[in-house]
Amino acid sequence: MEELIQLKSFPVQTTLNILLKDKTTKKNIIWATKSYESFGVQYSDDRQITVEAIIGLNSIIIQPRIMKAMEQQHERTKNRAEVFTPSWICNQMNNYCDEEWFGRKDVFNIEKEKLWESTTENITFPEKKTWKQYVDSRRLEITCGEAPFIVSRYDAATGEFIEIENRIGILDRKFRVINENTDDETEWMDWIIRAYQSVYGYEFQGDNLLIARINLLMSFVDYLNYKWNREPTAFELKKIANIIAWNLWQMDGLTGAVPLGVPEEDTYQYSLFDFIDGIGNMKEEKTETISPKCRIYDWRTSHSVLFESLKKEK
Repeated sequence: MEELIQLKSFPVQTTLNILLKDKTTKKNIIWATKSYESFGVQYSDDRQITVEAIIGLNSIIIQPRIMKAMEQQHERTKNRAEVFTPSWICNQMNNYCDEEWFGRKDVFNIEKEKLWESTTENITFPEKKTWKQYVDSRRLEITCGEAPFIVSRYDAATGEFIEIENRIGILDRKFRVINENTDDETEWMDWIIRAYQSVYGYEFQGDNLLIARINLLMSFVDYLNYKWNREPTAFELKKIANIIAWNLWQMDGLTGAVPLGVPEEDTYQYSLFDFIDGIGNMKEEKTETISPKCRIYDWRTSHSVLFESLKKEK
């Protein structure tokens, strides 16, 4: 099977440092899975994912769940309730959300059992609603895994690539609307950025989160090439990657906090005084782990906010 996540591609190599960032801890996201422990201490579940660690792995390892060994798939399902979500189910659920927003069915496609047929006419909008409001409407995918509800580059259940015309993710739909309503590249880019700023997702396991972030980044590459027949610049990639790093974040959904606490530095030069108190006695080892509450970014007010605080608002 062809690699779905190409770590050595120009877009990923250019932005990998950004895609690994945790905006809450100001460090990197952590592995938060024991799947890679056999590769060494730096792959422990509480360690940060670094560029060096990624490079040290066989490229086939950081791939979507469908490409992992069956034994590892079962283990991840048992430990983290990780499951496949086929594209046809993502499509049904996204269609339901759009039916609520538009007030009618079959806006982007017509469902046919476990398939769908994309509509061909430009999307029309209900009275008092505009395409810009649709692009700006905020959506959240909880426990997002590889983010199949947000972007649908491939079917998570089969690994098969999906052509742009048939993609059904939340962001894919916004891209379609932007493509249909803009003829100027500058305006197109402005609204693509707003579209990225409007979609959010959180995930516990670091490898899944990295894959999700790469999927969002590569979708930008796909649509830029599709609409304007060109590749993105390093500046454009980094701008999109920074939005993605804020909007797709690592979190324990039950606590609203960073999983396993703030990661320690991989190397630290200890001295004798780290273990002896002021009167010569050995210090007790501290085992308490501080888990800060996760922050996300409100792009319309240009401020970060605690995700937990949003639960108190209507």
